[in-house]
Amino acid sequence: MGHPEFYEPETLKRLQGEILSILDDFMAVCDKYHLEYFGIAGTGIGAVRHRGFIPWDDDIDIAMPRHDFDKFIKIIQKTMGEKYLVLNGKNYPNYPLMTTRLVKRGTVFAEKVMKDVDCPFGIFLDLYVLDNVSDNPILYQIQSWEAWFYSKLLILRSIPEPTLAQKGIKAKLIWSVCRAVHRGLELLSIEPEGIRFRCEQACRRYRKQKTRRMAFLPDTSPYWNVVDREKCYPLQKLEFEGRMLNFPANLDEMLRSMYGDYMVLPPVEKRKTHYPYRLQFSEETSE
Repeated sequence: MGHPEFYEPETLKRLQGEILSILDDFMAVCDKYHLEYFGIAGTGIGAVRHRGFIPWDDDIDIAMPRHDFDKFIKIIQKTMGEKYLVLNGKNYPNYPLMTTRLVKRGTVFAEKVMKDVDCPFGIFLDLYVLDNVSDNPILYQIQSWEAWFYSKLLILRSIPEPTLAQKGIKAKLIWSVCRAVHRGLELLSIEPEGIRFRCEQACRRYRKQKTRRMAFLPDTSPYWNVVDREKCYPLQKLEFEGRMLNFPANLDEMLRSMYGDYMVLPPVEKRKTHYPYRLQFSEETSE
């Protein structure tokens, strides 16, 4: 793996500009239809520490409660379908993630790890749907790990060597297991739709109950993006690249539980990008 790959400054600036143009359209639709959304994860760090993107970052992470998310998807496909495509497993069964990407048509953004996945990858806004999670600690654990397990199985169905946080010998050992699981799933002809269905079932198990928390469970850790409704509201607005973006009221607490002291810049080798092997901006030929 070595060190992460970084962009040429002008390429990154242009990429961030394209992503912000998607964000502007997204925010306009949400404001018009009174849909709830807020920045999370790296976008939260960016807003607090840099008033915008983390300087080397190449995506924006937005969370939406399930009800608002479902409405948004219907509206965007109906009103802006010529400009954006909704990249998720429902529309594109080969897509190996449980997030949804709002992709600008006419662009290409293909990460190396996804190079063999047949999907219309483009410059995107990352959308995380928040589902109700059980208030019962044991049922919550079961739900979390079930959703997490199936989401990882889904990735391994398409990608034999996924991106890992681990390095060196540990990474090699994990990759050897990953390759074996990938081969097993292929040999058994287990289709991605079946795995995704199981994952969705776990995520949406408590949709008919009023719960204290909601979460995006199929993440790197199922405990990362857990939103406590009592602490989250009222949402606060923070500056992000000259825009005022919604964030949870307890953003600092959420970021500390994910990253520790997030105000300290990480060393270069720990800085994360989604560096693409193919990148194409709107209305132009490949880079």
